[in-house]
Amino acid sequence: MSSPQTPINGPLRPLSPHLQIWKWSMNMALSIFHRASGIALSVGTLMLVWMLVAAAGGSESYQGFHDFAVSWFGQLCLFGWTGALFFHICSGVRHLIMDTGRMITIPAAEKAGMVIFIVSIALTLGTWGCLKFFY
Repeated sequence: MSSPQTPINGPLRPLSPHLQIWKWSMNMALSIFHRASGIALSVGTLMLVWMLVAAAGGSESYQGFHDFAVSWFGQLCLFGWTGALFFHICSGVRHLIMDTGRMITIPAAEKAGMVIFIVSIALTLGTWGCLKFFY
């Protein structure tokens, strides 16, 4: 049998909350997606480096990159990288606006979050629509 906690044994502390207890909010999702998009941009930049190294290596090495880039998996990677880029930019602009003291309230921040999702999706689809239409 354990003794009750006292200041000698340690203060009484609440148990750590679990994900089942927390209610998901727009601000929580934005924070997680902002971090995830930053990681995706870092990983996706390796494809950009591959392109530059392949271009410097000559036409044969660039052809290997090009074959990957036009494959369905390469297109999926580039589409995801583009989406992460636009989301990260929009979320970064939101952070800059919040640094000025605007959109600090929860309703305003959640409205801005919805705008960020809509604008980043629209920019991604618009960019890829233009690429597919003109090329």
